Amino acid sequence: MSRAIGYRRTSANITDASGNLLFSTNGAYLANATGDTLLNGTGLNPSSYTSMFPEGLYLSQACLILPKPEASDIYYLFHGTLDNIPGPNALYLYLTTIDMSLDGGLGGVTTKNQVLVSDALNTGRITAVRHANGRDWWVFCHKVNTNSFYRLLVTPNGVVVDGTQSIGIIRPPDNGQACFSPDGSKFAYYWGQFNQDLEIFDFDRCTGLFSNSVHILINDENSMGGVAFSPNSRFLYVPSLEDVYQYDTEATDIAASMVHIAEWDSTYSPFPPLAALFDIAQQGPDGKIYIGTGNSTDVLHVIHEPDQPGLACDIEQHGIALPRYFENSLPNHPNYHLGPIDGSVCDSLGINAGLTPGPSPAERGGIQVYPNPNNGAFTMSYAAQPVAGALEVRDLSGRLVLKERLPQWSQVHRVDLAGEASGMYHCTLRWGMRSASTRIIVQAP
Repeated sequence: MSRAIGYRRTSANITDASGNLLFSTNGAYLANATGDTLLNGTGLNPSSYTSMFPEGLYLSQACLILPKPEASDIYYLFHGTLDNIPGPNALYLYLTTIDMSLDGGLGGVTTKNQVLVSDALNTGRITAVRHANGRDWWVFCHKVNTNSFYRLLVTPNGVVVDGTQSIGIIRPPDNGQACFSPDGSKFAYYWGQFNQDLEIFDFDRCTGLFSNSVHILINDENSMGGVAFSPNSRFLYVPSLEDVYQYDTEATDIAASMVHIAEWDSTYSPFPPLAALFDIAQQGPDGKIYIGTGNSTDVLHVIHEPDQPGLACDIEQHGIALPRYFENSLPNHPNYHLGPIDGSVCDSLGINAGLTPGPSPAERGGIQVYPNPNNGAFTMSYAAQPVAGALEVRDLSGRLVLKERLPQWSQVHRVDLAGEASGMYHCTLRWGMRSASTRIIVQAP
């Protein structure tokens, strides 16, 4: 579907439980599911910088969307821009509220550019993680030229600034990326310049506090880059212009655990000077990690097995061909599926969907397969689970023709039964004692 909205580096979107797009933003305005402007969705982030880029901002992680707890139609957009160009830094963290019941179900903005924080802030780096109670959210941004994080709490009653915490190194106006691990127990912040580089923290989802800061200097090009955790939350990936590194966050010496998994192979795509370098990263719904190129190229890099140590993670440079030029607009997503920490002091709401297996796909509407019938290549979608699973495909005689791992938190899995005969096949997805099954039909081309 062709959409009117364009995305530069700033990008966020949200879907319903079935994966249908609700709305998106490029930092300058909001668009509804049709790609048209959301009702009252213009005029985000008032500043001279935003006025220069009405087609979308060029800031990493400058917007983030969260559902309001216990309000099915209400969503919060946390956002900012470049207010102080000489800095360069932001001066505000804003809140905009969207009500999806408006405009015949296409949604509309009810409040816009509400100032949550008025202070000198690092541009972007707006991140969030689920509270240990499984309902609320913690949201963070960073105060420029300090080591202080602003901590906000999102509850059914709204959004409040819960305090600040000073920890780690002092960060000047920066770029780069920050993210939480999928299980919410760790936080990473990377910018490859001025001896800033990588920091890794432990995080307490009950209190919203960071601890045990580990600062790692990386001797490389000292430029742009990003961070992303593996689905099992153990391995941290750092794309850094011409190199990609893997760190084992469970190692006694995290810095010493570094494995250099990729060096830029000098590819330009489609032609010079559009170099396919390494920049910001994001875990996809298939459990793989996708890495932008830092330029307007027509490719993405992909880490196929990010839960595996070292080179077994299987990074493929420019492995994803795109239908048009891409300006590093990887969306800024937290783990929306994370539940409570079961049995913790904060597990007080009776939400039993934390770090034990959650509802099976059968209990959440089953497995979807498309296309079906197919030529042996198809995609399966299912409810996210907090544990790794497995896919088994058998023919009608019971012969096992394929067995593959399903990463934690994944929601889609691509399958290729190349070489198998036409006919019906039985697909079973398992997570521990839980399972769900469906049948597919393969028709030879």
